[in-house]
Amino acid sequence: MPKVIAMIENGTEEVECLAVVDVLRRAGADVLLVSASDMQIVSSHGVRLIADAVAADTDLTDCDLLFIPGGMPGSERLGKNRKLIDAIGEMLADGKRVAAICAAPSVVLGAHGFLRGKRAVCFPSFESGMLGAQVVSGARVITDGNITTARGLGCAVELGLELVRLLFGSGKAEEIKDKIQF
Repeated sequence: MPKVIAMIENGTEEVECLAVVDVLRRAGADVLLVSASDMQIVSSHGVRLIADAVAADTDLTDCDLLFIPGGMPGSERLGKNRKLIDAIGEMLADGKRVAAICAAPSVVLGAHGFLRGKRAVCFPSFESGMLGAQVVSGARVITDGNITTARGLGCAVELGLELVRLLFGSGKAEEIKDKIQF
């Protein structure tokens, strides 16, 4: 069973996070919700979320996929988290998967050079932060190598299905797509 770590922080966009987590769990992934700070955080729209673990006590590379949802100021806070940034670098060096949505592709991945030479998307107003990336205008979800990026909340289920395809195969993604009436 693939293992996924989904990062959260105060200011994380709750639907971007939980829609992807839900789709992955429906497929059978072992998804751990890890907070960069405290066990309980407040999302970008005031929803309280309780993490399964905190980053300080978690090996963030002990997974097949590291997922970073967007939301402000959550993305900015995650982008400043040294443990997370180091883990992303290690994951990519080891050929493991990293995914981000909305502001996170820019503020977390782009700001630290992880998108250089990659095709990627993010929320349109953050495209200037996609350092070295080839921003694919109009695309909703893009996978280039072991990095998957998505535009924003309206693409969250589609991102979840793409991650299921990558981790479990096209058949499982189609099965989940049918079950959720996507």
